[in-house]
Amino acid sequence: MCGYLPTLVFLLLAFPGRADTKASVARLEARYRAPKTLQASFLERYTENGRLVRVEAGTVYFRRPGKMRWDYQAPERNLFLVDGKTAWFYVPADHTATRVPARESADWRTPLALLVGDMKISRVCEHVLSATDEKPENPEHAMLFCQLRGPASKSRKGSLGESPSQKPLNSESVFFEIDTNSGDLVRVLVRDPGGVGIEFSFTNWRMDPQVPDSLFRFDVPKGVAIVNGELPGGQSGVNR
Repeated sequence: MCGYLPTLVFLLLAFPGRADTKASVARLEARYRAPKTLQASFLERYTENGRLVRVEAGTVYFRRPGKMRWDYQAPERNLFLVDGKTAWFYVPADHTATRVPARESADWRTPLALLVGDMKISRVCEHVLSATDEKPENPEHAMLFCQLRGPASKSRKGSLGESPSQKPLNSESVFFEIDTNSGDLVRVLVRDPGGVGIEFSFTNWRMDPQVPDSLFRFDVPKGVAIVNGELPGGQSGVNR
């Protein structure tokens, strides 16, 4: 054991950014690993080629294992819910509800259920490293780049601190902003190679709020049509 200590010290001194990245990931994972239920306020921004197209806000809830509920309150009310098996998108004004198996959903809110899963970033990211293309809104926060896992990824554990590129060809660029003091997830940014982007900002995190189990179950309202298939937006990883 002692023989490895000089090597570890050398790596920490030679590659401080790598150590900071690992520490930030560990803090994030520790922050969300214990609670059974989470609640936060969110702001969602949708852009196309750098132009702001839509801004929405509401409250999001997560419950272990793998359930979540996004209650959109502005500018109009709608619901995105994952009950553990099925992802639902419900627009009251349209009287329609779209459902798709959660494992088949390409919507980028779905993998955020990892917050109440086993909370391992490596489940979603092939590589994690300090971001160079995006800056945190707060200079005291950490901004991390996540190279997503996918069909083309090798079957191995996620690697922290090293990656051939922060702009994989024909792949989304994903970034996490983390409060390095609390471990809170502050923002998630997704940049699509086609120029589409989505940003989730989170505030007012609450750990284990008292919310009923029924909050994570979708009961189809009377008169609402159910549509089977992909959620609105097609196959893009930044679906709405």
